[in-house]
Amino acid sequence: MSSIHLDARHPLATKEGWSSFVGTAHPQPPQMLSGSDRERMDELERELYDEARQDYHSSLLLVATPDIRKVLHTGQKLIVNNRGKQLGRRGLLVSGGSGTGKSTSITHLGRRFQLDFERRNPGIPDRIPVVYIVIPPDADPKALAGEMAVFLGLPVGRHDSPQALAHAVAAVMRRAGTRLVLVDEIHRLDLSTKKGKDASDQLKYFFDSISATFVYSGLDLEETNLFSGVRGRQIAGRFIPVTTGPFSYHTIAAKNDWKKLVATMEQSLRLHRHTPGTLIDWAPYLHARTGGMIGSLDQLIYEAANDAISDGTEKITKAHLEAVILDIAAGNQYDPRRKPLS
Repeated sequence: MSSIHLDARHPLATKEGWSSFVGTAHPQPPQMLSGSDRERMDELERELYDEARQDYHSSLLLVATPDIRKVLHTGQKLIVNNRGKQLGRRGLLVSGGSGTGKSTSITHLGRRFQLDFERRNPGIPDRIPVVYIVIPPDADPKALAGEMAVFLGLPVGRHDSPQALAHAVAAVMRRAGTRLVLVDEIHRLDLSTKKGKDASDQLKYFFDSISATFVYSGLDLEETNLFSGVRGRQIAGRFIPVTTGPFSYHTIAAKNDWKKLVATMEQSLRLHRHTPGTLIDWAPYLHARTGGMIGSLDQLIYEAANDAISDGTEKITKAHLEAVILDIAAGNQYDPRRKPLS
């Protein structure tokens, strides 16, 4: 799945990495040169020109699908409704399959909120309006609080108790005016285990202690133990669910939505000989190859485009698309002998 390039020393789940993500403008398309200008290039100039176009394709953000727009709309309404509330706040729970835009949607909800906050509140130092963490595997309370501490830039000592670390984290977030907390990979919390229950209690402590909107995102949460027992019922009673999924291709409206998505991606291509509308004509095949998963479509089109630059054809062909190796889920559902829906 494509994303903005971040400094490898600062992952997204750090204050520096998040600031880089928020502050990075949408990639600007490189200028397309005429045939005569390209002919005058030496080998190095041509190589740099091609690399610039390939980097642009690789850095393009996923197009906003109806599901992603729903996450953004619902999240923004919750932030407004939660404003100033300590009690009675509601969170957002985003669930769906891999490659359906869950992380993309919640991080862009956070990016949009922070940009709006900074526009309304210029020149306020030491504010951290958004915190983004990824649940580590087999997380316990200290590991969970530690992830938040890492984002905030707080030191974590080997002998720090989970309670002391959690109190320190909550105090910093209150002082820094945190208003949105994004928790990704929430499916890693298994409420059938003691660790999972304790980690869930830690999250509830943060929810109760910080006047912020909490957003959880994870894989197919209905199939996990996240809603089991008393703790699961608390989560179900406090969070508004939004489900992301693959595009269907069984109604005229669904087919038109898919074609609009393909057309948007095709319009972004920086290829010299590609005929506009080619990919729209192949929309049924593209859906069959990807199973309607936006992450797989993103990889399929932009990887094929970069291959077309590398081999000099400068247009996407069926051969380019067939040569792209997609994720296992997309590959398993695709049967090349089955005729795509028209």
